[in-house]
Amino acid sequence: MAERKATVASRVGLHARPASIFAEAAGELPLEVTIAMDGEPAEEAMDASSILSLMSLGASHGDVIVLRAEGDGAEDALESLARIIETDHDAE
Repeated sequence: MAERKATVASRVGLHARPASIFAEAAGELPLEVTIAMDGEPAEEAMDASSILSLMSLGASHGDVIVLRAEGDGAEDALESLARIIETDHDAE
């Protein structure tokens, strides 16, 4: 299983616009991607393509999250999703 940590860059955290952008990108992947707060057990990770899961995660600016996926292309997929998390979408 591939794993990638990322720091939430958006000033409002992973809410509204950033969550929508991220969920759409995760949903377009041919892999199941999960998301969790750093330090949380892997079995508590949530579906990264679900806006409701992302909003309930409660990730704020500066928080570290963990993305996980398994399968062909998982490393590249997680890297592209991490770039979304590490971009301040509220500044655009």
